[in-house]
Amino acid sequence: MFQLKPVVWLGSSLKAVQEFPSVSKRQIGLQLALVQSGEMPSDWKPLRGIGGGVYEIRVHGSGEYRVVYVAKFAQAIFVLHAFGKKSRKAATVDVRTVQLRYSQLLASLGIKEH
Repeated sequence: MFQLKPVVWLGSSLKAVQEFPSVSKRQIGLQLALVQSGEMPSDWKPLRGIGGGVYEIRVHGSGEYRVVYVAKFAQAIFVLHAFGKKSRKAATVDVRTVQLRYSQLLASLGIKEH
């Protein structure tokens, strides 16, 4: 029997998603379920410059919402950050949060990045 990969929420990412509008929360849940079953979300993009395998789920609704995750590790899908976008480009604080949490994740898993 196929077992879904667990989702681990890092930092304040779960709290951030809980504050999104209900339609956006449902959409994020559906997209993460696809990832759990080994598929890609319906609207995503790779985040270059952070690390290999870091992707962004994009949700459009009453606003623009993003969930950044990495699923390449066997243990779980790690949600690094979740945020609402107010402009076309991601805010510097959001990019730095993703970088920091990814570095912390690698350290906690005992992985050294090249």
